[in-house]
Amino acid sequence: MAHLIEVAFRGNRKEFFSWTGETAPPLKAGVIVEADRGEDFGRVHSTGELAEVRCNGCAHGCGTNPPPRAALRLATKADEQLDRELTAENEDARRKSMERVKANHLVMKLTDAEWQWDRRKLTIFFTAERRVDFRGLVRDLAALFRTRIELKQIGVRDEAKRLSGVGRCGREYCSASWLPDLRPVNLGVAKDQKLSLNPQQISGACGRLMCCLRYEHEFYVLSRRKFPKEGKILTTSLGEEKVIACDIFNERITLRTAEGDSRVVALADLRSELEGLDQPTDHAHDDVPSHTAEYPVDAALHAMLDTVETEIAPLAASMAVITPERVFVPEPVVELVSAVEVITPVANEPAIATSAETPDAAATERAEDEDAAGDATRRKRRRGRRGGRRLRAAEQRRQSEQDGTPMPSDSSNESGDDADDGDDNEE
Repeated sequence: MAHLIEVAFRGNRKEFFSWTGETAPPLKAGVIVEADRGEDFGRVHSTGELAEVRCNGCAHGCGTNPPPRAALRLATKADEQLDRELTAENEDARRKSMERVKANHLVMKLTDAEWQWDRRKLTIFFTAERRVDFRGLVRDLAALFRTRIELKQIGVRDEAKRLSGVGRCGREYCSASWLPDLRPVNLGVAKDQKLSLNPQQISGACGRLMCCLRYEHEFYVLSRRKFPKEGKILTTSLGEEKVIACDIFNERITLRTAEGDSRVVALADLRSELEGLDQPTDHAHDDVPSHTAEYPVDAALHAMLDTVETEIAPLAASMAVITPERVFVPEPVVELVSAVEVITPVANEPAIATSAETPDAAATERAEDEDAAGDATRRKRRRGRRGGRRLRAAEQRRQSEQDGTPMPSDSSNESGDDADDGDDNEE
C-alpha cells in the first residue's frame, strides 16, 4: 500500500510524493525522490493523516488524485554529504549568474540559485518589476555551468518565503515556517480591524501587507455585527445618544449625549434598555432584513393567488407546461366606468385625424405643418430686418437734429418697410 508523504526541499519548497514501503519514513529523514529528468534530495515534512489534510488544503497539494511522482529510497550518509556540498555551491552559482546579468544589462534581481541533487539542472529564482527577455542570459549560463538552466520569476512574498527571516514579532516568517499558501491581503482587512493605515506599520519585510492581518479578520467581522454602527444615534433612557466607540473584546459601548456627556455601557445592558423602550436594535452590520417584514402582503391577495394557482394547475398539467417557481403579483384591476361621456367636437377646432387615414393624407398633413413652420420663420426674419432699418432711421434723425442739417431721404428704406408691411397684411 502506497503512503502519502510531504517532502521539503531547499528554500521552503514542498511537494507530495507516494512511498511504496510497508511503513512511512520518519519525519525529517532524508529521501531521494523523482525530479525533473533526474533525482533530488529532500526531507520528510509530514506523513499519514496530516499529509492527506495538507494535500487537500495546500496550494501545492494534489487534492484527491495520487501524486504524479514517487519517493525512491532513504538517503545514505554519502547522499547527505553531497547535499551539503551542493548547498555551499548554490551561493557561488548565484554570484556568477549575477555577473552575467550585469553583462547583459538586464533589470532583474537574482534571489537564489538551487542545484538539483544529481547536477542535471540549475534553477535560478529572480524578481523583476517587468517582463524580462532573458534568452541571451540562458545561453550564457548554459555555456558557463554546462547543465540545464531554468530561470523562474517569483513575487516579493515568495522571495521572503524562500529566504526566510525574523519578523517584527520576534518569530520566523509565517510564510517560511508554517503557512501553507500565501493568500492576498488588502487594505480593507486593516480597516475592519481599526488598525493604523500607515503602510510602514502594517507592512512586512517583503514590503507588502503582513500575512497575519488575515488571521483575526473573520473574528472582527462577526463580532462587529453585534454592535451598532459608530456614529449612529440611539434613543435611550437619557434621550438621544450617539455611538462613539465599540469595544468588541469587553463588549462595551461608549455613548455621548447632545450636551457632550459621555458614558460607557455594557452591550447586554444597552440591549435590555432599548428593548424596554420598544426600540428595535437596527444594527448596520446585521444581515439585510427580509422584504416580507418591510412590505407585508394582504391576506386577500394571498387568497387571490391561491385561487389562480388552483385554476391554472390542471391546465398547465394537461398542456405539459412547466410553471415557474415564483409567482408575480398582478397589478390591481381598474374598475370600468359605467357611463361613457361623448365629446362633441367644437366647430372652430380642426378635426382629429383617425387611424383610418391613408398614408397620402398623413404625408400631406406633415407637408402643410412644415410649410407653416417655414412661413413663421420667414415672418420673424422680416420683422427683424424691418426693426433694424427703423433703428437706423431714428439714429439718422437724431444726428441731423444735433447738427442742424436736413435729413437725407431714403426711398429704399421706405419702400422696404412698405413691402414688409404689405407682406404682413397679406398674411
